[in-house]
Amino acid sequence: MPHASVSSVIDAPVDQVWKRIRDFNALPQWHPAMKDSRIENGLPSDKVGCIRNFHLQDGANIREQLLALSDRDHSLTYSILDSPLGVQNYVSTVKLMPVTDGDRCFIKWSADFDCEPQRSEELVNIFRQAVYQTGFDALKSHFSR
Repeated sequence: MPHASVSSVIDAPVDQVWKRIRDFNALPQWHPAMKDSRIENGLPSDKVGCIRNFHLQDGANIREQLLALSDRDHSLTYSILDSPLGVQNYVSTVKLMPVTDGDRCFIKWSADFDCEPQRSEELVNIFRQAVYQTGFDALKSHFSR
C-alpha cells in the first residue's frame, strides 16, 4: 500500500491555522489547486460523514468524505470516494500540533491508498508535491502577511 506524507512548520499559532483548514468545504479558500467546493445534501461542513464535491482548477471533479474531525487534536481524516486519479481506499489525515518555540504550528498531511503498482511512485509524488506541499506553501504565504 503506497504512503504519501509531507510535514512542515507554519509561522502562526496552531489555533489560527486550524481555524483556516477545519472547514471541510473551505479547501478552495486556501489551496490554489482547488476551484470550487460544495457539501452534498446541505449537511454542515464539519459533520462527520459529510461529502465535499469539488473541482480542481483543471476541471477534474473529486468527491471526498469526512471520516473524523477533532478540534481537541486539531486533526481531520477523510477518504476519496470518486476521483480521476486512479486510487482506491484512499484515507488521508491532516494533523496540526503546536510548536511552542515561537508559537508556530507543525502540520502533517499523509495518506495511504491502493493503486496499480506501476503508478504507485507517480501518485505518491502527485500527492506529496501537487496537493500537500502546494497547500502548505499557500498556508505559509497566507500567514506571512
